[in-house]
Amino acid sequence: MNRTGRNMVERSSKFLLIVVGSVCFMLILYQYVAPGVINFGSPHGYFTEEDEGDIFPTPDPHYVKKYYFPVRDLERTVDFEIKGEDVIVFLHIQKTGGTTFGRHLVQNVRLEVPCDCRPGQKKCTCYRPNRKETWLFSRFSTGWSCGLHADWTELTNCVPGVLNKKENKLKNLRKFYYITLLRDPVSRYLSEWRHVQRGATWKTSLHMCDGRTPTPEELPTCYEGSDWSGCTLQQFMDCPYNLANNRQVRMLADLSLVGCYNMSTVPEKKRAQLLLDSAKKNLRDMAFFGLTEYQRKTQFLFERTFRLRFIRPFMQYNSTRAAGVDLDNTTIQRIEELNELDMELYDYARDLFQQRYQFTRQQERRQQRLKNHLQSHRGQGLGLGVSLWPSHGRPGGLGPEDPDGEGEAEQDEGEEGGGRTEETGARLPTEDYMNQILNRW
Repeated sequence: MNRTGRNMVERSSKFLLIVVGSVCFMLILYQYVAPGVINFGSPHGYFTEEDEGDIFPTPDPHYVKKYYFPVRDLERTVDFEIKGEDVIVFLHIQKTGGTTFGRHLVQNVRLEVPCDCRPGQKKCTCYRPNRKETWLFSRFSTGWSCGLHADWTELTNCVPGVLNKKENKLKNLRKFYYITLLRDPVSRYLSEWRHVQRGATWKTSLHMCDGRTPTPEELPTCYEGSDWSGCTLQQFMDCPYNLANNRQVRMLADLSLVGCYNMSTVPEKKRAQLLLDSAKKNLRDMAFFGLTEYQRKTQFLFERTFRLRFIRPFMQYNSTRAAGVDLDNTTIQRIEELNELDMELYDYARDLFQQRYQFTRQQERRQQRLKNHLQSHRGQGLGLGVSLWPSHGRPGGLGPEDPDGEGEAEQDEGEEGGGRTEETGARLPTEDYMNQILNRW
């Protein structure tokens, strides 16, 4: 009798365990498929200090700045009005992790009205909370409406007209916030080679500039036939028309300054300098840019810039196709020479990125100290509070240096990226692997 009773209890426990496990699994799955429907924090997606657990790396107090940037280039908090006329425009450069970041934008931002992403559909519907108009212009929301992997020259001339046509109205009051991702040039170049080797061409890209597409003479192809599958790295490097060379500079620069793809308009050396200077200016003036090698810092700066919060933290993955390529020093040097402009742009971008991160973290710490001081001396029990967000366009004289001498201690960031640190000078080739992210989530 006792044995029979024990068996019944065991069966009941197993059944209950299966039911509880199934419910938990469905909740997790539902939260991924329809992110933002079940919210466990801020009700409308806006970031507050109360529901923030500090998952972000501590700035390196020993970081040596290479460039001087005024406060206006470091302070990046915009009054993004999702219920107004503001639009985020994502400039997606090939092989920079843009696919994963693009999915974050449509599936992982906590919003009052989340994007509607349905199984089997390539695009999501990202409407404003108060009307059926999009707040996001990207591959996964509006598709390649300005052409496959449209660059800065194409997007700035195309986006307003496309939105007017989609929404059947003429609007001149929209405010566009351009964002992008950059990646270490050698890793990005190798990743593009491996992608082309598997048959990718991007030959449907328009490369529209000054109202026309380039002629075959202005933009020759590197291969004959339908694609360049199976090409060796040497063949990839030997093609003088390869758009992989300095791709990041070309896609961020105003190509109209150099006669678009007509190489005879401006001398080669002057053309290169004009493109680099233009790319730096456009990147600096963007509302936000991130770096593939610094996922958590990218998340932090996006959230602080737009006052939006992601549901799940970004993950750093360093096991990529580019990382699996064994190269000798001669080959690496050759790739760096082919991407000389990208190397200089990335060096500039990384320094600006690190300074922005350090500046924003220090501002938050000062605001927190001020809040604690006021609450402990004057406002206890009175609900007195100070926002941790910097005032828009008014940094309050707080420069990037810490006048209190309380530079944050350097910490181990090994928990981010599977035991690898974000602060090492070594190249961290990362790539978008949604399957890996899904598995981790």
